[in-house]
Amino acid sequence: MDRRHKITVTKGGKTDRHAVIGFDPPLRTFFLQAFMGKSREIWLGTVLEEFLSLEALTEGARSQGYEIEDISRETIIEMTKLAAQPHAPRIGERLGIVR
Repeated sequence: MDRRHKITVTKGGKTDRHAVIGFDPPLRTFFLQAFMGKSREIWLGTVLEEFLSLEALTEGARSQGYEIEDISRETIIEMTKLAAQPHAPRIGERLGIVR
């Protein structure tokens, strides 16, 4: 199951038609990457359990002025199913390195 899905993200007059959204099982978080040129303008979901739902990720993006567009119903269902599966703690968590 592909964990990365191409979407469109906008901010003001700017559009990124190659933005990526997905779910990261090791971090147990939804993520969003957009405007990833040299500046890496927005990259959400880089911390353990940072965004536990798509709604939380959407609100996180909106709080910074970004809008998520062109996300299909199938993509939403696929990511939600993946997020609902149990994901065991990784070695870093078990050793107390990652919290």
